[in-house]
Amino acid sequence: MFDIGDMSTATDMVAATGASVRAARWLDPLKAIDLDFEGDAAAVRAAAEGAFAKADAIVQRSEGRARRLIVADMDSTMITIECIDELADYAGIKPQIAEVTERAMRGELDFEEALRSRVALLEGLPESAIDQCLAERVKIMPGARALVRTVRAQGGNAILVSGGFTRFAEPVAKEIGFNRSVANRLGISGGVLSGTVEGAIVGAATKKQVLEQAVIDLGLSPADSLAIGDGANDIPMIEAAGLGVAYHAKPKTAAAAPARVDHGDLTAILFAMGYPRASWVLDA
Repeated sequence: MFDIGDMSTATDMVAATGASVRAARWLDPLKAIDLDFEGDAAAVRAAAEGAFAKADAIVQRSEGRARRLIVADMDSTMITIECIDELADYAGIKPQIAEVTERAMRGELDFEEALRSRVALLEGLPESAIDQCLAERVKIMPGARALVRTVRAQGGNAILVSGGFTRFAEPVAKEIGFNRSVANRLGISGGVLSGTVEGAIVGAATKKQVLEQAVIDLGLSPADSLAIGDGANDIPMIEAAGLGVAYHAKPKTAAAAPARVDHGDLTAILFAMGYPRASWVLDA
């Protein structure tokens, strides 16, 4: 939260970098400031992060910032958990799985190899554990519904693309309001998990391809797109998007992204897109 005097502090901070402030407004009183300036973007971002230690600062061109396509990761981005870790808890092996997940998300392990090895350990788990996990563990990330539903209400499109599993991604996408979802398919036979992933793995390359193909299919330019993720496997799509956002991300992902949300929830991205709170489609 800001204080009423922070608007003046923010404009002075921008001016101190040598930039000129053309306009300033509250997007949400005492919560989000929108500054239109001309100057060195990197210098302004660094100054903002220094002046407001617990605030997110996203600096970008004002033209076209209300992106028309969002491509988002699911686990720890649109939902609060890592589904495979929670599914492993029903098999009694969560610590073993979660350690590998953390290392894969930090970019220390090959994602596809790590996924196949973790799924193999779930062999024999009853299929019913998936629905139980979905009901008991999956929680929508704060701001996810408002972000996706507002963008779609403005004529945009939203795709959920996950290195997780369709049995989670499809209901999550429906609940939040995405146009569609792309994810891995768990092998299931005789009512139990087979310990395999069917077909090609949805990894970093696939996430980037989904974004690039959607841009083509919708007749957009890459600049019209926004990608959101937290793990190392999100980096290629974050780099390919018009604006890539690292959301409460692993260090490698945060370092690669031109924009970060480290403090706020997903509605911070609506502010970055220039939408004042009064224009949001809020959770029902």
